[in-house]
Amino acid sequence: MTNVYSLDGLLVFGLLLVCTCAYLQKVPRLKAWLLSEKRGVWGVFYKAAVIGTRLHVAVAISCILMAFYVLVVK
Repeated sequence: MTNVYSLDGLLVFGLLLVCTCAYLQKVPRLKAWLLSEKRGVWGVFYKAAVIGTRLHVAVAISCILMAFYVLVVK
């Protein structure tokens, strides 16, 4: 289990947030409900979804590397 207060825990949390928001952006009902705001606290989800869709190759590679790190190295 990863501790959220460590650097690797923050990286795992950020990657999961970006991947989840990018996935939710592809679902029409959830996109209108969750990702409609572009400012404020809810805007973080919109920005994470934009990062996940625009940098999908880099996000996928970093998810694979982080999974290897968490499962094998740590």
